[in-house]
Amino acid sequence: MSEEAGRRIVITGATGNVGTSLVRLLTEDAQIGQVRGLARRVPEWTPAKTEWSAVDLGSEGADLVKEFEGADAVVHLAWAFQPTHDPAVTWRTNVLGGIRVFGAVAAAKVPTLVHASSVGAYSPGPKDHAVEESWPTHGWPGAAYCREKAYLERALDSFEYEHPGVRVVRMRPAFLFKRESASEQRRIFGGRFLPGPLMRPELLPFMPDIPGLKVQALHTDDAAQAYRLALHTDVHGAFNLAAEPPVDAGLLGEMLGSRPLRMPRVAARSAVAAAWNLRLLPASPHLFDAVLRLPLMDCTKARAELGWRPERTAVEVLEEFLEGLRQGAGADTEPLRGRKVG
Repeated sequence: MSEEAGRRIVITGATGNVGTSLVRLLTEDAQIGQVRGLARRVPEWTPAKTEWSAVDLGSEGADLVKEFEGADAVVHLAWAFQPTHDPAVTWRTNVLGGIRVFGAVAAAKVPTLVHASSVGAYSPGPKDHAVEESWPTHGWPGAAYCREKAYLERALDSFEYEHPGVRVVRMRPAFLFKRESASEQRRIFGGRFLPGPLMRPELLPFMPDIPGLKVQALHTDDAAQAYRLALHTDVHGAFNLAAEPPVDAGLLGEMLGSRPLRMPRVAARSAVAAAWNLRLLPASPHLFDAVLRLPLMDCTKARAELGWRPERTAVEVLEEFLEGLRQGAGADTEPLRGRKVG
């Protein structure tokens, strides 16, 4: 595509949490001429400069080469979190689908691939200081999400060796939230029938303080800005993305007016495992194990090479998200549809 016509970007998983933010951002970008969004279900949402294709990455029949032909870059965001009780299903979509995406990028001769990795790809690490992108990415073996993210990191290692002409960028964001993702994330992690209005300070007098429960958060729009910068900047490699400050029970307690209550890790895990085994909670105890072991990330490289800085603090991110939970917020795509329970 000519520079006069603007660049053509293809986004997999374009109707999800990050995808909707990135589509909106790119359609406002004068350097972008066209955005093609791939999703299992075409939305009613019709932003400018955007066309949609119904594509299931878990299907071997998906013609990704045709979708990618003529693209200046492919941003691979598509990811399935459920069902956690049948990891073979998520493996087909996430790992085998991701490998199909990488192969189609090479076959269609797309010059740039930006891949959504995650803090979940990292091996267990420290909570008292932040690690750089050189920290090992072997994930936590018990959690399907981490296994799959780590496996794709190895697949990308091979892809880069075999296709040195493709510029590959790996984004490793912290936990991503925005108001419009509240209903989706409640369904994915808390369950379809968990009442969002429960997230009110007067109903949460205590905040469980579990050893190791210290993580990082980031507004989805800030993550999308990093993806946009990576499309316009001649960078490659991995980039950590997170906002300050790190989130622990003390910070959450201050936000919700709740008193931290020390809880042994074993007791907390047993409760999660019981609810998961009874299919009352979608988030698995294996993911709980991984979260307690995730390292904190140093984002110096993103600031230096991308010129990226998050506009919102982690506190602002969580305040917006919690308000979205209480109101059943969502967006005009199937993954982000809003629903208030309770």
